[in-house]
Amino acid sequence: MRATLIYGAGDVRVEDVPDPRLHEPTDAVVRVLRSCVCGSDLWPYGAKEDATEGDRIGHEFLGVVEEVGSEVSGLVGGDVVVAPFVWADNTCDFCTEGLQTSCRHGGQWGAPGVDGGQGEAVRVPQAQGTLVKLPVGEDSTLLPSLLTLSDVFPTGHHCAVTARVGPRTTVTVIGDGAVGLSAVLAAKRLGAERIILMGRHTDRTDLGREFGATDVVAERGAEGVEKVRELTDGDGTHAVLECVGLKPALETAFGVVRAGGVVSRVGAPQYSDVPMDGGLFMRNITLTGGVAPARAYIEELLPDILDGAVEPGRVFDRTVGLDEVPDGYRAMADRKALKVLIRP
Repeated sequence: MRATLIYGAGDVRVEDVPDPRLHEPTDAVVRVLRSCVCGSDLWPYGAKEDATEGDRIGHEFLGVVEEVGSEVSGLVGGDVVVAPFVWADNTCDFCTEGLQTSCRHGGQWGAPGVDGGQGEAVRVPQAQGTLVKLPVGEDSTLLPSLLTLSDVFPTGHHCAVTARVGPRTTVTVIGDGAVGLSAVLAAKRLGAERIILMGRHTDRTDLGREFGATDVVAERGAEGVEKVRELTDGDGTHAVLECVGLKPALETAFGVVRAGGVVSRVGAPQYSDVPMDGGLFMRNITLTGGVAPARAYIEELLPDILDGAVEPGRVFDRTVGLDEVPDGYRAMADRKALKVLIRP
């Protein structure tokens, strides 16, 4: 079969790889219907050291079950399923606490011996705990939005939930990428009173307004902080959703959060130190967030997608075939695409 491999910075290739097959009785084989390029895929795309052998890549996909192991129940061939961006047994103590990203028997897609999601098919470890059956057919128009359940929509939701977003909450979302826009959608869904989106790409912030943003702040740094403060009578917002992962974004978050408020970060951190000081201590600022346990949220978010109440799949603004995946990476790295959908 064909699948995506990364050999180094800027070097993504689509090559022939062995067809997936069952290794363990808890496995399943899934034929991929849709996958995508994640913003976090751009970090190795921009920095990975050159290698003579490529690594499998991609961690967001949905597809059709083709085969299941003898210990897998609840799934049969032909089921349409979505896979969270990590696989997990969904039964260990961490999983039952809603922290599938720390599953004692789980792991990451694309790790040694594990398929990546950007290919024609995937061997799914711990299939019964990982895969979620979807009540749609292979040709459903909802597939793009359902694919977001793999990562980006639950990540935005996790950011809002951990920041305690609810009715009468004021929110600042930092970042107009797919996660930031998903965080806007999640905050709106949870009843936020006001949502300020910090971003400067008009096409993206326009979508953010359609998702629920009440204000857009294009300024960055000190100017951006000042603008948010002006919009909130000098107080800042109850919740700040940091969806970038860079230190300046976190510094901005601390600058715009209201006293007693919460900063939640879900952007993969590209820094080693957190710039917290005595002033934040005196203002009773809470820092939370982290990698989103997508599996914990899928059943909660799924009905609104099926009913058409939310359309998170609108973050996909470019579709490519599998052999065009390198073009998709370049488009996202060059900011010519927000999020690329892949149709094998």
